[in-house]
Amino acid sequence: MREALIRLCSAAEGKLEAHYADLLATFDNPLDHLGLFPYYSNYVNLSRLEYELLARHVPGIAPARVAFVGSGPLPFSSLVLAAHHLPETQFDNYDLCGAANERARKLFGASADGVGARMSFHTADVADLTQELGAYDVVFLAALVGMAAEEKAKVIAHLGAHMVEGASLVVRSAHGARGFLYPIVDPEDIRRGGFEVLAVHHPEGEVINSVIVARKAVEAQLSGPQNGDAHARGAVPLVSPPCNFSTKMEASALEKSEELTAKELAF
Repeated sequence: MREALIRLCSAAEGKLEAHYADLLATFDNPLDHLGLFPYYSNYVNLSRLEYELLARHVPGIAPARVAFVGSGPLPFSSLVLAAHHLPETQFDNYDLCGAANERARKLFGASADGVGARMSFHTADVADLTQELGAYDVVFLAALVGMAAEEKAKVIAHLGAHMVEGASLVVRSAHGARGFLYPIVDPEDIRRGGFEVLAVHHPEGEVINSVIVARKAVEAQLSGPQNGDAHARGAVPLVSPPCNFSTKMEASALEKSEELTAKELAF
């Protein structure tokens, strides 16, 4: 039943994003109107959370290239990360759906400067990516890529087989009743995929997705415990305390959207 609900949520979310992508495309500058999307503030907060967790557990992170797998018709996460957190990073967005990528490209119009100059869109199945994955310092895996546990584990194992040692992986998951909307990712599946789990964070505010931060393990870590390494022994990963911003989300969604439109969408 839970898997059926997750698939229903995925289909509904896809239709919602396609509708708003078409609506935004009617404006001369779609990026000035992102706050029209009813859940845009959630993407802003989730992307901020992911960046803060990365910065905390991968000190000095300054990726040259990032892949976002499962970007969809409204690549809000890549947009927010590129505009506010990773101003020098090139983003490669991957999605199975060619129509979703076409909608995403229209957000940037004919402009070749600003954030748009650092965005590219590729229609591909992550299972078909091999050498390409070795070019990325960070890979973000969207919540709805691999909706059943075995599908998710297979995707993670594929990433682990082709990402370079030391590269970071950010996986969106769910916790508790939120698992009726999005797949719950077992950190052990990430470890078995060849990664060292650095942090698991379950937000308590309006952000729905949990976040797991991992790093592609070096060969010594994969072969067994080294110098008492807790992650190599399979210990419970670190559960991060709430980030500072998560306790300050008391304004309504409308108020936050208006504030974002006025103050944060200066691309």
